[in-house]
Amino acid sequence: MNSMKYRDALYEVDPITDLRDLMNYSAERYGDNAAYLVKDKLGGPYRPISFREFRSDVTAFGTALMDLDLKGRYIAVTGENRYEWVVAYMAAVCGASVIVPIDRELSAEEIANLLNRSGAAAIVYSGKTEKIVNEALKDAPGVSIKISMDAAANTDEKFSMKSLITHGRKLIEEGRREYFRAEIDPDAMCALIFTSGTTGLAKGVMLSHTNIVHNVVGMAEFMRVIGWTALDVLPMHHTYEFNCGILGTMYQGVTVAFCEGLKYIVKNMAEVKANLILGVPLMFEKMYKAIWRQAENTGKAKNMRRAITLSKAVGGSKLKATKKVFKAVHQAMGGDMRLIIAGGAAIDPAVIEDFNAMGFTMVQGYGMTECSPIVAVNKDRCHKAASAGLPLGKTEVKVIDADADGIGEIAYRGPSVMLGYFDNPEETEKVLKDGWLYSGDYGYVDDDGFVYLTGRKKDVIVTKNGKNIFPEEVEYYLLKSDYIEEAVVWGKDETAGDTVICADIFPNMPDIREKYGNIDETEVRKILDREIDAANEKMPPYKRVKRFDVVDAPFEKTTTQKIKRYKVEHRI
Repeated sequence: MNSMKYRDALYEVDPITDLRDLMNYSAERYGDNAAYLVKDKLGGPYRPISFREFRSDVTAFGTALMDLDLKGRYIAVTGENRYEWVVAYMAAVCGASVIVPIDRELSAEEIANLLNRSGAAAIVYSGKTEKIVNEALKDAPGVSIKISMDAAANTDEKFSMKSLITHGRKLIEEGRREYFRAEIDPDAMCALIFTSGTTGLAKGVMLSHTNIVHNVVGMAEFMRVIGWTALDVLPMHHTYEFNCGILGTMYQGVTVAFCEGLKYIVKNMAEVKANLILGVPLMFEKMYKAIWRQAENTGKAKNMRRAITLSKAVGGSKLKATKKVFKAVHQAMGGDMRLIIAGGAAIDPAVIEDFNAMGFTMVQGYGMTECSPIVAVNKDRCHKAASAGLPLGKTEVKVIDADADGIGEIAYRGPSVMLGYFDNPEETEKVLKDGWLYSGDYGYVDDDGFVYLTGRKKDVIVTKNGKNIFPEEVEYYLLKSDYIEEAVVWGKDETAGDTVICADIFPNMPDIREKYGNIDETEVRKILDREIDAANEKMPPYKRVKRFDVVDAPFEKTTTQKIKRYKVEHRI
């Protein structure tokens, strides 16, 4: 297959112009099919909500928001993943307002800061976040309206979502049609997304309807999941989960079930017979390790390795019999899983290769909030395990200042590229140049157009003799060890010498104790020393870890499980 053929769309798609068009398209096409599966209480049964019911709730709530004079205003939303979160988001953007999703795990001070920076006039929140939201509002006087997703005893019933949806329906019955007639400018900002802040102060990414729907339609050209069921797991304030897992699935009529929590993933997958799941590498790598641990404990690991090798040799991922061979693994993934999508960070290609060999389709993609978020993703029938995938339609990718190996900074342009950073022209000018968005990621593009990532520009270790070392690459080899749970690699310049590669290691103590018993810190260091030596053997001398420190707690992470490198205190 030639490189141009790789870039072609796999599936035909219908055009949409904005997010209201998307909602109407799904309601008309999928009608009474279940759009969402929700639980009224933890451990209870799932209850379906159809695409038409969803549109009805959105338009009613949106009408009530307009009655509160919120058209064109900034409306914040925070809380755990749930149906009401989606209704609030869509009600705002489909009525010509701007939605401001906020991470529910932020402190009251951080929430107040984002409310003030955005100029939000209202906030929609869940009962679980009510206390911290009320604390934040003490320092955010511009927020005049607060709306609870739950009708709690201490909530003004007038401003619960339930009561406002009822009020909105009444207004519509009385002939109020302002919400339906609200003019949508596809190129105007509809979502203000504050980045996770892994590099310090979060920047506000301005996304338009055009940005987002291009991503939605582009993904549908690469993957066909019409009528499937997906389990919603990642936090919805993040563009990867919402734009892909909620809006992307809405376009294809996928039923989305809300997960009750990370410890309920397998249970919920089985309950709803989930066919699709989006997640971050850490999540899938933990599942992968658990599968192998179970195989080792039951004495089946050797046979499973043989079966995987054979499956790879005969193209078993495409054979129906493969699911029977790996029945236990499929049951561990809920029994009906078909497509697994990893994003948010690079994943070990071996994990993807083995999952595919066991009868799943697993692919990874690459993106950032500034591109709504997908830049590239592998197709469901044309993928390379080590690659982040192919650019979405109309997205151009180029490599800036490539070195001898073709590695340089990735830049891209196309309809998904953000409008800019909110109220921050200086930062906007740093990354948007002549229509190209400079990503800050290093990587390369192969002859078939597939994008490969090697690391973040800001994290690259430059040795005194000019060699570039990507911490992620060194960490990849370290994390191959069963006894290293997390690792952060960095460089230290010696006064009289070259750069020394160092690592902060959080050990996998449960596995170490299972193998070696209750050993002391000195013995743990000896074990880690051997593991690091084994990893070093796989790398050229200048990349090898020379010093390491052991930390006694996991590293601080964002809600998408990226380690906050700037918060790591190096003690070496």
